[in-house]
Amino acid sequence: MVTHLRVVTLNVWNTRGDAAARMALINAELRRLEPDLVAFQEVLPEQLPGLTDGTGLHGTHQSGTSATAPPYVDRYGGTAIATRRPHRVVEVLDQRGPNAPDVPWLTLAAHVPVGDGPEGSGPGDVLFIAPTTSFWPDAEAERERQVLALTDLEARHRTALPTVIAGDFNADPDASSIRYLTGRQSLSGRSTHFHDAWEVAGSGPGHTWTADNPLAAEDIGILVGQPGHRRRLDYVFIGSPHAHPDAFARVRAARLAFDEPSAEGVRASDHYGVVADLEVGRTG
Repeated sequence: MVTHLRVVTLNVWNTRGDAAARMALINAELRRLEPDLVAFQEVLPEQLPGLTDGTGLHGTHQSGTSATAPPYVDRYGGTAIATRRPHRVVEVLDQRGPNAPDVPWLTLAAHVPVGDGPEGSGPGDVLFIAPTTSFWPDAEAERERQVLALTDLEARHRTALPTVIAGDFNADPDASSIRYLTGRQSLSGRSTHFHDAWEVAGSGPGHTWTADNPLAAEDIGILVGQPGHRRRLDYVFIGSPHAHPDAFARVRAARLAFDEPSAEGVRASDHYGVVADLEVGRTG
């Protein structure tokens, strides 16, 4: 049995800009895309119901799952997931470090049943992880620590089906944190391997944080200070056969989402999102 999964990740950009118009646009696009797994970053708890309204998705915000209450979550938002089938959160990981103690984003990990038929008729549960890493350009050492903790989290809750990790990693594909995740280099004497969905099936550079997006201009000016800045920061990663020998998750398509303005000129966020289409099943 082959199950089709559509995965979406989007940095919602909290309440900045015309938040009401942006939330309506995101909701309309989610209805059109009909995803099965969604990772949201920088979303406030009160925004999540509006984002998922009418989509059939079951949403969980970090604020409803953890005793940890990071500062400024009411301003900058946190992490949330939404899934077609009801999910079970298995761990909430606090990835804040000494260089960014006030960044309020936590990492959510959940088991999600997958399948195209009735509940319980699919190939099993998939581990879905939604992280956000440190955003400062000079924080790659912090991101290295965070991805090492992320792979420890994945190993604790891994299922037979390939793991899906989606989120804003604030690092381009050449960064050591991303090279570690895709098996291109080791960190602290350790190595791992996940497939980057865009690398498998995307077309073009796939920039998700770019000066081409007017909503990104202010932060690019503050954090980078150079014109024409374009980077791919948002990813969907898929577990490899080495960790899941009895199952598969084939990436059939990967493309940008939320990258076009509405007819009224509204843009969804300062980030573009990523959507990946997977075929998932057992090999036995």
